[in-house]
Amino acid sequence: MAKDPVRVLVTGAAGQIGYALVPMIARGVMLGPDQPVILHMLDIPPAAESLNGVKMELVDAAFPLLKGVVATTDVVEACTGVNIAVMVGGFPRKEGMERKDVMSKNVSIYKSQASALEKHAAANCKVLVVANPANTNALILKEFAPSIHEKNISCLTRLDHNRALGQISERLGVQVSDVKNVIIWGNHSSTQYPDVNHATVATPAGEKPVRELVADDAWLNGEFITTVQQRGAAIIKARKLSSALSAASAACDHIRDWVLGTPQGTFVSMGVYSDGSYNVPAGLIYSFPVTCGNGEWKIVQGLAIDEFSRKKLDATAEELSEEKALAYSCLN
Repeated sequence: MAKDPVRVLVTGAAGQIGYALVPMIARGVMLGPDQPVILHMLDIPPAAESLNGVKMELVDAAFPLLKGVVATTDVVEACTGVNIAVMVGGFPRKEGMERKDVMSKNVSIYKSQASALEKHAAANCKVLVVANPANTNALILKEFAPSIHEKNISCLTRLDHNRALGQISERLGVQVSDVKNVIIWGNHSSTQYPDVNHATVATPAGEKPVRELVADDAWLNGEFITTVQQRGAAIIKARKLSSALSAASAACDHIRDWVLGTPQGTFVSMGVYSDGSYNVPAGLIYSFPVTCGNGEWKIVQGLAIDEFSRKKLDATAEELSEEKALAYSCLN
């Protein structure tokens, strides 16, 4: 029996990430090859013509799973009845711009979009915030959409997670699919902590720890971390545009695992509402290792945290606390 279509909202849909993301969703990359979708695409009025062009291309691509397209500049129309919301739209950070420069503009954007989701989205709508500063934008959204459960609001750190997997696979010359359980802790910013202490690689002799195989702690504790932290800036420098393809792919990975579940023995990184696990202050949206099943995520508990890691976890939590204070000051 055919499944009912899932309504998926993409904000900022005429932008670079949106343009890369909507065909992936329509092709089944996000929700699976047998799940029909209705795409809701939102953008600002100056982008209306471009948005219509994206809709035309979706029609022209004749995706079998795509059962309808709503392309609009009206936030209420965009949010009505949606089951999944991917919040890509935001005030963009440009080269050389501080995250704090964009905070107040994003607070007002996320306040209005949260209110529309609160009133018009489907019950149990899952929300993924992509636009930077992603963790704090998600926190603002949670603040202004109180009826959306905190378990249903997350931010994207899967891109950083995938970047870390990529760096390890390149270093070891192995398939990226054989590397698992890297962790991104904290903020989707240059203070994030890519942690390989619990990561393994599938080898013919069984799973082996990444640290043991790399056998270079100086690299793992230094260059590897900074490469992952600064990868976004490196791509802007190379492309003169921000990472769109990899961000869109990571958004699909995030939602797919959240909805369909993570493989047994595998955890992934998601920015979620802290409950105080790992001594991270409660009330921040912070990236943790999670497993997913039955449409819900759970923070992986009981992982050993060494002294080096503890300092990194605390530093990124401190930045998030400062961002939270700054964002809340913009509300007054």
